[in-house]
Amino acid sequence: MERSFVKEIESLRLGAGDTFYGEGILAVTKALLQSGVTYVGGYQGAPVSHLIDVMVQAKNDMAELGVHVEPCTNEASAAAMLGASIMYPVRGAVTWKSIVGTNVAADALSNLASPGVAGGALIIIGEDYGEGASVIQERTHSYAMKSALWLMDPRPELTNIVNCVEKSFELSEASNTPVMMELRIRACHLQGSFLAKDNVAPDISSRKLLSEPAAFNYDFLSHPPVTYAHEKRKYDERMPAARDFIVKNSLNELSEGRHEDVGIIVQGGIYNALMRAMTELGLVDADGNCDLPLLTLNVVYPLVPNQIIDFAKEKKAVLVIEEGQPAYIEHEVASLLMQAGVNVFLSGKDVLPMAGEYTSETLLDAVGKFLRQHQPALGNQLGDQAYAAEIEELRKTATKKLGTPVPPRPPGFCTGCPERPFFAALKLVEQEIGKVHYSADIGCHSFATFPPFGFGNSILGFGMSLASGAGVRSFQKRRPLAVMGDGGFWHNGLLSGVASRLLNDGDGVLVIMKNGYTSATGTQELISSPGSTAKLRAAEQSATSGDQTIEDALMGVGVQWLRTVHTYRVSEMRSTLKEAFNSTFDGLKVIVAEGECQLERQRRIKPIRAKALAAGERVQSTRFGIDEDTCTGDHSCIRLSGCPTLTVKTSTDPLKTDPVAHVTAGCVGCGLCGEVAHAATLCPSFWKADIVSHPSRYERFKATIARIFTGVPAV
Repeated sequence: MERSFVKEIESLRLGAGDTFYGEGILAVTKALLQSGVTYVGGYQGAPVSHLIDVMVQAKNDMAELGVHVEPCTNEASAAAMLGASIMYPVRGAVTWKSIVGTNVAADALSNLASPGVAGGALIIIGEDYGEGASVIQERTHSYAMKSALWLMDPRPELTNIVNCVEKSFELSEASNTPVMMELRIRACHLQGSFLAKDNVAPDISSRKLLSEPAAFNYDFLSHPPVTYAHEKRKYDERMPAARDFIVKNSLNELSEGRHEDVGIIVQGGIYNALMRAMTELGLVDADGNCDLPLLTLNVVYPLVPNQIIDFAKEKKAVLVIEEGQPAYIEHEVASLLMQAGVNVFLSGKDVLPMAGEYTSETLLDAVGKFLRQHQPALGNQLGDQAYAAEIEELRKTATKKLGTPVPPRPPGFCTGCPERPFFAALKLVEQEIGKVHYSADIGCHSFATFPPFGFGNSILGFGMSLASGAGVRSFQKRRPLAVMGDGGFWHNGLLSGVASRLLNDGDGVLVIMKNGYTSATGTQELISSPGSTAKLRAAEQSATSGDQTIEDALMGVGVQWLRTVHTYRVSEMRSTLKEAFNSTFDGLKVIVAEGECQLERQRRIKPIRAKALAAGERVQSTRFGIDEDTCTGDHSCIRLSGCPTLTVKTSTDPLKTDPVAHVTAGCVGCGLCGEVAHAATLCPSFWKADIVSHPSRYERFKATIARIFTGVPAV
């Protein structure tokens, strides 16, 4: 995992009367324990990765309460865990990243929603629509509507978030329906406090075992003909029960304002951005009281018709603030008001953007337009246009001072990433055999779509790269290439890609990045992750080289052409790729590109080195550099590797007008720059230095002799 939560875990033990301080996602974790949850599962993904990470690291505390925690292999397996709550009165929670995760979980969710649940079931979704962290831009709302799963969207404030978590379980049990809760990045990571409660040990748990399983009841099975009765109960019984619970527990928040003839209906998750905009408009006082009536929807599905109608019926205009398209909330509000005969102007996407994140700047502009149209006396007093002009002037000033607009900063591989040398080798191969169709996958390797590599013809899902190229081979002369990580391989790739290709005797080349972890989503461990013994034995070398789980799985399903190559050996990787593309073997060819995730390797070896240095033991590290005198300025090392520690600088030689390559202090000593340079041009300018701390007497003697003959002082 990418970080330790030792300090944060302490706050999970707080009891009644204590004040919790921390970030939103940890508050959610604490709320689960206060709710008497029996089991928790999930698949990590931003912005909710930490929920599972914290619980895994707090396994001793979870065991004391009897809470079962399970990091799942994918979102489908996480969703299926909620099957425990169908017939048993136990509370369960699962989590993943939407919408990509919800897509994978959809089958299980539909079959879960049909019979409903006896115990509380909560699905915590990392909703990042418009925030730039997901490959695709869709919302969870459609899934909630199609399956009749209730959808919470809590106002980002810790007390409210905790209350919504606790009430979600009660809502689920009151209506026998799973509840989804979407949390945006600003809700997950905002800081705050709330008054804690005691953790609740569940009545049924790993510490309080049931003696007998639940009795057979066909009504709880997602199977015809009872599924037709399920569908009827969803809307005749379960939805009315949910609406009744929402009203009785005041889950949606109504605040009055002095300008009563206009109002705003807003999703809970967007509330803080709206308040920031309203403050700039001068419509919120120092205590947070707003001049306009607000209906804040902590539950965005189902809506409560009477709440909507009562809020709107005395107003001449209402603004619905709902991110994205389709405008589900706006359309449902319009339908409810029309059916009730309420004559009110409904505004929404007429003043708001159709897509993208609703920042406070965006909302400021929208509310200003809405008020000038429907409350002219108030609207003409607003300072939104002056604010917009000021912001635009600041942007112009910044651009003028910088000389050019700020360039975009695309994501890229980490320094020393073991995936970078593979793509360097692929570039060299393409120079010889021509361009190949490349099916990319979700994960770190998708960064190869950015400069300097520019690889990728499609990205269709986690572990889907091989499957997405299945049709390409039929109309291409050259074999297509698919790349997936070990995370994608275990998530979906083994079955949807490898097994499918073997079933159809399909040709093609698959490269699996065996870096030991699902690195892009928090470096969570896999079936093939190195164990503690392997990590210790590996020392500063790759800890993934000894594990053969992926290779065994491939051979077990029938892969006949299989090679394992260390990624940093660029020349060997290049020759293996050429062999795969040119082989006479007609079938799937798999290359396992082995090399431990560099970030995880650095985290692993840092304490080892620190301990050794403190003990006065010999420690050796490697650095690379470039001899300015021999550097030709070809810069193939930069073009082929893209390493962020490789740059250029002005040569100290006055006869050299072109800049020379330079290695910065961020170098981790992976050696890729030299590898690709040698593989490409036999570049002689790279040098390698072994930096030794606490050297032996013999090493000191050698350094002294070298200094005498070379004149180079020892460091």
